[in-house]
Amino acid sequence: LGPHDDIVGVSEEHGIDFEAELAVVTGDVPMGSKPKAIGPHIRLLMLANDVSLRNLIPAELAKGFGFFQSKPATAFSPVAITLDELGDTWRDEKVHRPLTVHWNGAKVGEPNAGDDMTFNFSHVAKTRNVRAGSIIGSGTVSNVDRSRGYCCIAEKRSLEMIEQGAARTPFMKYGDLVRIEMFDESGRSIFGAIEQKVVPLQRRSEAA
Repeated sequence: LGPHDDIVGVSEEHGIDFEAELAVVTGDVPMGSKPKAIGPHIRLLMLANDVSLRNLIPAELAKGFGFFQSKPATAFSPVAITLDELGDTWRDEKVHRPLTVHWNGAKVGEPNAGDDMTFNFSHVAKTRNVRAGSIIGSGTVSNVDRSRGYCCIAEKRSLEMIEQGAARTPFMKYGDLVRIEMFDESGRSIFGAIEQKVVPLQRRSEAA
């Protein structure tokens, strides 16, 4: 999806969740590439909103074939950049800048994308060749430091279950707005913003 396209939902009961991520566009990456070997193969870097339908995920995973219906279209940032534009922010094959998420105008997360990233982008080549033009997502950005907030609602709900015995934060509803953006040290937007509203399927059909 485009950066300002609607998130069209068939039902709020599906558990609509944003997932703020980074994503790279690769050249050819040989299978078995070492963790620090992918840098020369990354052509572009951008932001992504890898939307999930959380209430559909458990049944799909139970079948053993992974996500399908529970992963609708992903939106990408207006701008994709080359790594040299990040300067020393790009190191160890990671982006060391905060990723800012606003939900309905309130800032809910600003974790650093590089601080606690478990794997770098080369991990995808562990068992396969990655072909030119592949888009590889980082997974939802998160920090051990809970004061940095969250980049997906599922993380917030998981912490509530641990601390309070039950999830209290609802998933997204029709009319909700999510904004995802990353800024440089001068406060300038690096990729532009992903800003999406959740709308019902019927609204999109009537507009057509």
